[in-house]
Amino acid sequence: MDRRSLIKNAGIAGVLAAGVAPAVHAQAAVRWRLASSFPKSLDTIFGSAEKLSSAVKAMSGGKFEISVHPAGELMPAFGVVDALQGDTIDMAQTAAYYFTGKDPIFAFSCAVPFGLTTLQMAGWKDHGNGRKLLDAFFEKYNFKTASAGNTTTQMGGWYRKEIKTVADLKGLKMRMGGGVFGEAMAKLGVVAQNMPAGDVYQALEKGTLDAVEFVGPYDDEKLGFNKVAPFYYYPGWWEGSADLEFFINIKKYNALSPENKAILDAATRVAAADMTAKYQVLNPIALKNLVANKTQLKPFSKELMDAGFKASMETFAEHEAKSPEFKKIHQDMRAFQKDQILWNRFSEYPFNQYMAQVKLP
Repeated sequence: MDRRSLIKNAGIAGVLAAGVAPAVHAQAAVRWRLASSFPKSLDTIFGSAEKLSSAVKAMSGGKFEISVHPAGELMPAFGVVDALQGDTIDMAQTAAYYFTGKDPIFAFSCAVPFGLTTLQMAGWKDHGNGRKLLDAFFEKYNFKTASAGNTTTQMGGWYRKEIKTVADLKGLKMRMGGGVFGEAMAKLGVVAQNMPAGDVYQALEKGTLDAVEFVGPYDDEKLGFNKVAPFYYYPGWWEGSADLEFFINIKKYNALSPENKAILDAATRVAAADMTAKYQVLNPIALKNLVANKTQLKPFSKELMDAGFKASMETFAEHEAKSPEFKKIHQDMRAFQKDQILWNRFSEYPFNQYMAQVKLP
């Protein structure tokens, strides 16, 4: 099959999978810069940006290249939204809830307490109203979004002491992603702190922090949290999933040729699928390593989960009362979630419940 037939029959993503760069009409080479909010050491998350870059280069035959820069190289980890607004970068890779100081609505694009699972988030964004509503909001910040990969359901964090009751949370200094989650935890007495991943270990070691939540076993082990906090709790009720994203400068995107837009769109999907799949493979291996090295796994009590749910719903209600746009997006997400929970009762939930009880060969 010749190149023209392959592209016609396989589509752009299929071309990438086949390892063949499509012919691109003669045009000026495009060179973009991507600033990540994450360090290179997080090969799962930062690796998604690298996967994007290699996919774009391969599909364009080198005519479109994106250089990838870790947190701190071009700007601080949390400076990427301002840089997009100022047109100083072409795109970013980040977690939207890092920017809830600008507006709490940012959190819906990544994770909110008692929110959507990985598959539910993909459905809401790509085939529900999620991405349409969120990108309409993000337009004022000069970017549109594309998923960079999902961490899946996260763990509940590392603690220097046991958390047996809600009272044990009072005064606890904890690093967390921010946004609605931080406000809900504040109602339970937690002193929430938002800081880049690379700064957390030292703060935990020195006692500046009492606890930290980040992602899950693989990333957490790489960052060394188990060496300074022995108790590892689950589940991360504030992140039923966390959708990391590419923030794409709208002006720069609109200036791309139709071919390069298609290449970029396809490459984001390749990168997102790669990251999510990596977590499925790496997390169970890392969890076994952590337990073998004396990490103490602990479930959150029902009392604590119920208190977290109550505090979270109160926080959502407070924001709804202040912002019609927040209310519109929140209510849309919850309506979608209700249907998903109904379907899950007859699909994945009973299947997973049964499989967890049987002995596999």
